[in-house]
Amino acid sequence: MLRHTITAVVAASLALGSTALVAPAASSVEKTNKLIIAVEAPLTGDLASLGTDMLRSVRMAADQVNAQGGVNGQMVKIVAIDDKGDPAFALSSVKKAKKAKAKAVIGIYNSSIGVINLSEYLKAKIVPLHMTSSNDTDGEGVTLNPKNDQIAPVEFDYVSGLGVKSVAMLVDPSTYTQGMADRLKNSLQGQGVTVTEIAVPEGTNDLTSEVTQAIATGADLIYSSTYYPEGSQIATILSASNSSAKCLMGLANVDPAFVTQAGVAASQRCSFSGIPAASQMPGAKAAKFVKQYERKYKKTPGVWGIFTYDEAKLLFETMEKTGKSSFAANLNSLKKTKNYKGASGVTTINKKTGNREVVPVYILTVDNNGTYQVQK
Repeated sequence: MLRHTITAVVAASLALGSTALVAPAASSVEKTNKLIIAVEAPLTGDLASLGTDMLRSVRMAADQVNAQGGVNGQMVKIVAIDDKGDPAFALSSVKKAKKAKAKAVIGIYNSSIGVINLSEYLKAKIVPLHMTSSNDTDGEGVTLNPKNDQIAPVEFDYVSGLGVKSVAMLVDPSTYTQGMADRLKNSLQGQGVTVTEIAVPEGTNDLTSEVTQAIATGADLIYSSTYYPEGSQIATILSASNSSAKCLMGLANVDPAFVTQAGVAASQRCSFSGIPAASQMPGAKAAKFVKQYERKYKKTPGVWGIFTYDEAKLLFETMEKTGKSSFAANLNSLKKTKNYKGASGVTTINKKTGNREVVPVYILTVDNNGTYQVQK
């Protein structure tokens, strides 16, 4: 449509003997008046529900700032990049963000992807505000969500409080889940607890053999360090078994889709380490976020969108403060964040790691309505 409009204006100008070509100038202004922000997330595949939640939340933040005149007079445009939760798409995602001329990227949920492409985003001078939890990505941008070394103590304290003598671990050997299992395993073994580890390939449709093997160890606790598609299978199989072993699901299992797939009864078979759904997060700002999200999308927000929403809002405020879209200025300013009051709570960033210093990690259970609740 724009090409035809320009052609018509040029023709009219020539007919009038004028040399002023207004349309191309307007086009140039339009291009420079957009602030491009990429959102990289698993928008298809097993993790699509959480990736979509992350993207919706950033779009809502962008719509809100655009309604106030944008960022330094520029309207924010969100470019969605689907990495499918697959490391094979890590580098191509960076290429897409570069092609779109993105100034920053929000998202990158899977640690196995972040360990590959966060450094590439930095090389491309695209500011990364990521969602990876592996400490292998410390110092590569900024994150507001919990990291492995912040989640692990919560899990260890919980398991220690149960007084178990043996643990069977069902572990997806991807970067984040393997890292979490290793931390808990080392801590437990240091306390004399016997730990047996059983590999769980990601994307496996039938985990009966692996769960049966875990039950056969006679462990007091079965710990699932997986993502929720595998975790929901494990909970279902455990629920149908005669095993009396306690069950703990790692943080990557915490998603409303887990309960949808496993059902309420099977989900209640386990406790979870992690973050409650946005609707269960404490504070007036969290409640406001939920109302805005539900009004806009006619859906209840999941777990991780509240964090990408805060990352987007923090980015926009930082850019307003620096008055620039400069890579160095904004990355440096983000790392100096102190007491930022967002929907997910108060954030201060550690300058060295780029990580949030205090994070909201809890032990959760599922209530009769299928909602994650903080365990009392």
